[in-house]
Parts: sequence; structure tokens; C-alpha cells
Amino acid sequence: MAITITLPELGEGVDSVDVVSVLVAVGDEIQVNQSLIEVETEKASVEVPSTAAGTVLEIHVNEGDTIGEKAAIVTVDAVDQVAAPAPAESASESEPASEPEPASEPEPADDPGSGVPRETAPVAPTTPPPPVTAREGMAAVPAAPTVRRFAREIGADITAVQGSGPGGRISIDDVKAHANRLLSQGTGGAIATADLPDLSPFGPVRREAMSKVRRLTAENLTRAWLNAPQVTNHESADITDLEEFRKAYKDRVEEAGGKLTMTAILVKIVASTLKQHPTLNAAVDMANHVIVFRDSINIGVAVDTERGLLVPVIRDADRKNLTEIGVALDDLARRARDKKLSPDELQGGTFSISNLGGIGGTGFSPIVNWPEVAILGVSRGRIEPDWHEGSFRPRLMLPLSLSYDHRLVDGADAARFLARLKASLEQPLLLAFEG
Repeated sequence: MAITITLPELGEGVDSVDVVSVLVAVGDEIQVNQSLIEVETEKASVEVPSTAAGTVLEIHVNEGDTIGEKAAIVTVDAVDQVAAPAPAESASESEPASEPEPASEPEPADDPGSGVPRETAPVAPTTPPPPVTAREGMAAVPAAPTVRRFAREIGADITAVQGSGPGGRISIDDVKAHANRLLSQGTGGAIATADLPDLSPFGPVRREAMSKVRRLTAENLTRAWLNAPQVTNHESADITDLEEFRKAYKDRVEEAGGKLTMTAILVKIVASTLKQHPTLNAAVDMANHVIVFRDSINIGVAVDTERGLLVPVIRDADRKNLTEIGVALDDLARRARDKKLSPDELQGGTFSISNLGGIGGTGFSPIVNWPEVAILGVSRGRIEPDWHEGSFRPRLMLPLSLSYDHRLVDGADAARFLARLKASLEQPLLLAFEG
């Protein structure tokens, strides 16, 4: 029986994907859940599995194609029961030479950490979109609720967007194209993007197309920088005792299948601190002059991958213990590198952590991941002398950099947040009292 396998739904707001590679050929015998093609969404690269076993009769896509939901992928002469459709699984590449680490942990010596600045695409909220505004309703704009919400999030007037679909229906790509035109023209309150001059007279050059992940990163960083006035406060915390605690209990977490890294500890302490300072876990709606406070605390942690920066989200971090966070963080980081994250796992963050401790540096200014209002940057811990009771003693100091959206967070708010974070890092038993 000939069955045509189509592209399943990949996640909320994903209208199209780029075909990175075709993994089967005509005549191949395939099994249920065998990967057919690898595609790149705006969030990650994933592989699309087969829902049937049999012989490949025809391939309907080519490398480089852009396809939408329900697009035909292959036709199969099925010899087995068709499996229930499932969201596309992420790409399964050959195993890396060494086991990937979740995120850098600042240690005084050789720290193999992998955290990188969380300067990536903003995560989309997982709550249902708000109702259509009166102005949109009167205009009768032909667009899905997810498209309307996306337009609102980037500050685009959807009534000015020209749709490319049937009957002028507007897609997310249409909204992006409209926003890019505004950027290039210097309109809509945006700064015009400058054309790159010809660099070839000064030496050989090589041009390489941006991946979809890199394009989205660039667009969203520009949007965040233009829309949110950002300031960075710096602090350092004495983590000498905390590092001893980490080393003493890391085996317990490893037995549970995770890793007790300094990043995992930071996730727990940051989540506790956000409960004391809810403004840094909120969002700002300037269109309606409203502060949106969030009851959930979902921490995004930057992970360095060969495709660029990905930020998986640990949901309800304030409700998880250190072991649960260590297991979750290690699992998310592994699957981020193996292209096995689902789009939902990259959405819904309320605060981000970017740990560069495994690479080095004494401080940096990470860009806030809009619509979040704050991001914590962590640099490499180092031994420094501390004057104590008439003599110097060596202490392991951890540099902290907090960038924040100054429209909502004042400098005093940021300083108090860092002071509480510093105290919790230096006196971990505070968590037992405050949760």
C-alpha cells in the first residue's frame, strides 16, 4: 500500500522549515521512526521520522527546499502498520568524541564548562495569545492568532503587513519580511541597517550564508537592543565554601544521572532569589503600559553547540531540588548538542543564565533576552587574596554580571538582587530558610 508521509507539526509558531539534508533514497527499506530528512526550524535542527515501514517509492523534497506543515516528504510502499504521527524528533548525529558538558562551571583549575552567552532568540510564551485588539478586529486582518501574537511581540503593525498566502493571508514569514524592510529603511522607530562595503580590495574574502538559527539570533538581538535600554551591574561572590560543598555532593547527583555543576547550583539559587525579587522575573508591555508579573520561574541556560547558541529552559526551577536540576540540565545540554531538543523546550523562559566560566574572562555584558527583563552573566572563578583578621587568605571569587531592561528594573533593584544572590552563594544555608 502506497503511503505519503508528510511534515508533522513542529511547534507553535513554526510555519516553515528548511530542508538541511535528505537521509533516504528511492529503493531504501525503512523502518518506523527511521529519520527521513533533517530540517532546520527557527529554533533548532531536527530530524523527521517515518510513520511507516516499507520501501521508499518517491522523494518529494530536495536539500535546500523550504516546506510547510503537511508538505509531502516521501511516498512509501508500506509493509507494516502505520505509526501514529508524532512531532519531528531532533537529528541524531554520530556520538561526539567526548561526553558533552551541560554548562560551564567556574572552577579554579581546568573547568571544561560549556556555557555561552545567552544572546539568542527570545523564547515565545507558552500561554494562549491574548484576544485580538479592537483595531485588528476592525481591520479584519487574515492571520492566525500565533501570527498576530508574533507581530505584537516584535512591535510590528500587522495591519500594514502584506500577506503572501491565499486571499492575502499573513504568515510569520510575512511579518518578518515586513519588519526587516522597516529595519532596512530606518522606519518604524528602528535604526537603518548599513550596507556592508566591498571588503575584497583589502584582501581575499569568503561568503557563507547564515543558518536559520544564526539569522534569528541576529534579528532578535537587534530587536532586543533597539527596544530595551539595557544596563549591566557587576558583583563578585566568595564561593570557596560552596565549591567545597559542590565537590562533596557531586557524586550523589551523578548517581541520579546528572551533574552538580556550579551552573546547576546557580539555577537553584537564582530561582530562589527571583521569588524575593519578582520584578526581575516579569515582562513589560509598553504598548499598554502594563507590567506582566509571572508566577512561574523558568530558567533558560545557554548551551554552546556547533550550530550556535541554544537556550533550553528548566521549567519551574524554584520547585526542583538540586538533584532534579542537575539531572534536567545535563539532559537538556546533551540533547541540545545532539539536535534532539523539541521546540517547546526552547520556549517559555522568564530569566536567563549565561555561564562563560569554562572559557575565561573577568566579566561581560550579556544582552537581555526579550521579552525577559534580566540575564545573569557568569565568568571564570579565580583565587584572590582576602584580608581577614589581620592577614590575607586565598578565596575563590565568582564574577557576576547582571544585565537588565532599565524600563522596568532600576539600578537599585538590580543591586539588591545581586546582593541577595551574593549572600546566598556565600551562605548556601539561606536556601533552607527561604526556599
